[in-house]
Amino acid sequence: MKIITYNVNGLRAALKKGFLEWLTAVNADVVCLQEIKCLEEDIDPDIFKALGYEVYWHPAKKKGYSGLATLTKIKPIATCVGCGIEKYDDEGRVLRIDFETFSVLNVYMPSGSSGDDRQVFKFMWMDDFYKYIHDLKNQLPNLVVCGDYNICHRAIDIHNPKSNAKTSGFLPEEREWMEKFFTSGFYDAFRQLNPEPHNYTWWSYRAGARGKNLGWRIDYHAITEGLLPKLSRAIILKEAMHSDHCPVLLELTV
Repeated sequence: MKIITYNVNGLRAALKKGFLEWLTAVNADVVCLQEIKCLEEDIDPDIFKALGYEVYWHPAKKKGYSGLATLTKIKPIATCVGCGIEKYDDEGRVLRIDFETFSVLNVYMPSGSSGDDRQVFKFMWMDDFYKYIHDLKNQLPNLVVCGDYNICHRAIDIHNPKSNAKTSGFLPEEREWMEKFFTSGFYDAFRQLNPEPHNYTWWSYRAGARGKNLGWRIDYHAITEGLLPKLSRAIILKEAMHSDHCPVLLELTV
């Protein structure tokens, strides 16, 4: 099964940049989109149905902001919109689909880069999500938690760790949280197979950062221990150019 996570930074904008053609070519089974910035009624569902996808939505209440959509060619046995915490659910940050043997959680974690208030919000999210995801793992032990985490885990995951040491997304508290998360029964699927540096998933639009590969790796597939033997491939699809992020592909033999 091929599972993709992709922060599209506006689904309507991505559609104007050839997103459907790319989606056809990549032929994934499940595609988790973050930061769709639209409502369900803003998109004609037939464009995805024509490619064999059903779409599940979790838009933000605020128009043009945040939000998730999960496309799947395999019908789930159950779905769950939100995490049950209103302040996060209002922003469209968690969307789950369950299959017979595992579940896929599409997550868009908050950014703290716009100011102190949002950084405080992000820290609250980190505490609340950690409890939520471990409670969920007790119920559904085979989990794929994919999305935009808005945090670089280690120095290898950012182009200039020294100059970004006090930047949101690479703060010591955020990196410590990622370390705690990835030592608590969740595994960074990409790093299981790809130990090399200079692998990034987001680049600033400024100063030609993408062309110079001055990026950050902030988009992840975290998988639980039971799925480790089923992990066959994890790659960054950096040629996709619909967003300031690029997609990440996970393959599981399930």
